[in-house]
Amino acid sequence: MERTMSMEERIRRAEEIYNKRKRASGVRVSTGNVNKNEKVKISLFKKMIMQMAICIVIYIIFYLIKNSNYIFSEDVINKTKEFLSYDINFGNIQNSITSFFNENKDKFGFLSIFDNTEENNENSENSENNVENNTENTDENANSVGGIGGANSNEVVKEDKEEDKDEEDTKKSQSELDIEYIKENFNFMVPVEGTVTSRYGKREATEVVSANHSGIDIGARTGTPIYAAVDGVVTVSSSEGEYGKHIDITSEDVLTRYAHCSKLLVKEGQKVKKGDKIAEVGSTGNSTGPHLHFEIRRDNRTINPESIIDFD
Repeated sequence: MERTMSMEERIRRAEEIYNKRKRASGVRVSTGNVNKNEKVKISLFKKMIMQMAICIVIYIIFYLIKNSNYIFSEDVINKTKEFLSYDINFGNIQNSITSFFNENKDKFGFLSIFDNTEENNENSENSENNVENNTENTDENANSVGGIGGANSNEVVKEDKEEDKDEEDTKKSQSELDIEYIKENFNFMVPVEGTVTSRYGKREATEVVSANHSGIDIGARTGTPIYAAVDGVVTVSSSEGEYGKHIDITSEDVLTRYAHCSKLLVKEGQKVKKGDKIAEVGSTGNSTGPHLHFEIRRDNRTINPESIIDFD
């Protein structure tokens, strides 16, 4: 008779048969028991710790906010408002930075790697096209000379000459421009017969003689006639000041001055012609002897009279 098996024996027997079958099929079965309840307990414990830590951090933040007198002080709030009130134009800032780097490409050579090769190629093509167009225009202008387009060609040449003249004028000093202007627009004569005793420009100064001579001194005997060097209107006829007895004659924007005279023969407002007798040589004012101090000015800029008149 067969022996009756207990329930535990049946379970053990069933497990052995199950394990044998699994081994036969190549699947490894762990004989240990896994405690799933213990894993669940550990995960719940971790969650509880995390929640407690978050609560502590939140509490600390609220405590600091509540008890801090600096973070939300009026001074900080006012400065924050002042900063936020500024109108910052980021577009202008970007343009300024871009222009700065463009102007200093030589110093920042590494920026050249960001150049757009296609744009450079396009610029090269445009330059070549411009050269071709300029060549064609030059050929057309050359062919038009003497033909129907001759007048236009002459106008272009005239404009080029005027531009060249303007460039030459900018290279010249103001004094040279004044001299050319006076020579082109006025005709001067020697105002008195005599000998040049002191020339225009710097000289050795004394108690009577100035360091920078604004005119030219012509020595002559007292009473020698003085003539108007150019047409104009008498704007000054005076005996006051360092010039002593002196006359100013204005011709448009040019002024001639005759100083240290012994006698004045014209009055203010009187029109005179070149060669009219206007005064006589003397030694009035700051003078070392009988002579005529003669000046030429344009817009109150002094000009060397010897560059306008030949006194030899």
